[in-house]
Amino acid sequence: MSGLFKKSKPVKLRGLNETKKYGIAAKNLAELLKKGCKLLKVPLGGSRVCVYADGTEVTEEYFHALPDNTELVLLSGPQTWSGVVCDIDLVLSADRHSDQLIQAAKGLLSDEQSPKRRKLLADLLLSLEDSSELESREDDEDWFKGVDTRFKTKSAYMRYNCENRIRGYVKEVDGVTKSIQKPKVMAEFVKTKKCLMDMLKSANYNGCYFDRTEKEANRLCTPEGWFTCQGAFDQDLCSSLHSINPYGNRESRVVFSTWNLDHRIEKKRTVIPALLEAVQNHKSSDINLNYFYQLLFTRENLKLVHIVCHKKGAHNLVCDNKKIFKRVLYTGKAEKNAKAKRLCRS
Repeated sequence: MSGLFKKSKPVKLRGLNETKKYGIAAKNLAELLKKGCKLLKVPLGGSRVCVYADGTEVTEEYFHALPDNTELVLLSGPQTWSGVVCDIDLVLSADRHSDQLIQAAKGLLSDEQSPKRRKLLADLLLSLEDSSELESREDDEDWFKGVDTRFKTKSAYMRYNCENRIRGYVKEVDGVTKSIQKPKVMAEFVKTKKCLMDMLKSANYNGCYFDRTEKEANRLCTPEGWFTCQGAFDQDLCSSLHSINPYGNRESRVVFSTWNLDHRIEKKRTVIPALLEAVQNHKSSDINLNYFYQLLFTRENLKLVHIVCHKKGAHNLVCDNKKIFKRVLYTGKAEKNAKAKRLCRS
């Protein structure tokens, strides 16, 4: 008799792979299934209800313990539901350029009040509104807003972007000359710097790193333009799996400017001081310039990292003393030492 006087419980019910939700009130699970199947036109036989959030199947006892307005999913036959992860999988498997999906996300965003959900929807829209397949200024004018008119393609601008970063490292090397007092050391350092500059110019300032039209061995991105964070200087991989496609839309292009080309062996604290010390005691012709060129300007020592993975503290990595000078220099010294020993013995 007590069941006759039970209060109806309000819930939100939706069908599998459907976004529209219906408000239903039922006194028990059987009534909910009957009303839900009729509303969603699902066969009553073999039907069941799961909690939308985690996929838990609702029993009679569990039904009465549910909070009011719990979101549920109605299933029939072999259908399954594992929780909200199913919706995520549905979005990931959908056509990235689906106008319906974009419009649905915009509609949800316009009515959403929760800051957290608004952030998730905004990030989803940023990924969905992807024009990475377009390359020219003519085809994607929005991407080029704020970009100098001399750049006609995305790849050309991205190449320039990388070249500009590398040129900045040259200025830091040049800045060392202010601290050099001895004319002889200054002359050798200028020779060294000029050689490094010539090497860099011949490589077009390594702008190929950001250019998706380059060969795979020369670029840091996929042919579509996706870049993946390589992790902090002391890690093999990015633990947060950061990725970005600055070719996709203007916002991503701007955000990519916060990503860094980080020197594993630090440029200011370690590499440049080691170069200056070498020049102070040796001729520029004795120095292994290939080694310093690699440390300053190439992927041998550079890692592309999300700003969160860019550790500002000391890296505690040093230059390899065996590579600072040319092998000929060590060979010559070894021969002189051996000759001196022979003379002493005689």
